[in-house]
Amino acid sequence: MSNKFPRKIHIIGSVGSGKTTLAKELSAQLNIPYYELDNVVWVRQNSSDIRRTDPQKVDYLHNIVLTKAWIIEGVHNEDWVAESFSNADLIIFLDTNYFIRIYRIIKRFTLQKIGLEKSNYKPTFSIFIKMFKWNRYFEEIGKPNFYQKYGMYRGKLMVVTSKREIL
Repeated sequence: MSNKFPRKIHIIGSVGSGKTTLAKELSAQLNIPYYELDNVVWVRQNSSDIRRTDPQKVDYLHNIVLTKAWIIEGVHNEDWVAESFSNADLIIFLDTNYFIRIYRIIKRFTLQKIGLEKSNYKPTFSIFIKMFKWNRYFEEIGKPNFYQKYGMYRGKLMVVTSKREIL
């Protein structure tokens, strides 16, 4: 990977698309910290997570965006994330095949339940079912919404179906 690789990267994609894996690998290769948008939305606590208010999320994300280098990854494309898209040098859209994402959701849940994979949340059956709903929602609503809201950034947008197209 060249030294000219962007220093501010936003990775977006559905549940199970490979965002976190790609962010971790790019972070290690480029020596850039990565941030999960889910951890911007939630204050992680041992007892239970607390959802940040909209102003708190905007402020938290703003402080990340002000730094000189970052990789931000997440499914979110709501207005509170707009500053990240506008300040990114590169936006990577992981448009992984729908059925591959379903397989990964099942695999992730199984590995989390048997303790072989760490998660930021308690892997309940309810969350497992929600992941399938979020996956479908992203395919039908989130993806078209992203292109409608952030299509102006086509010049810095890289759409890929696999991390192998980047690494």
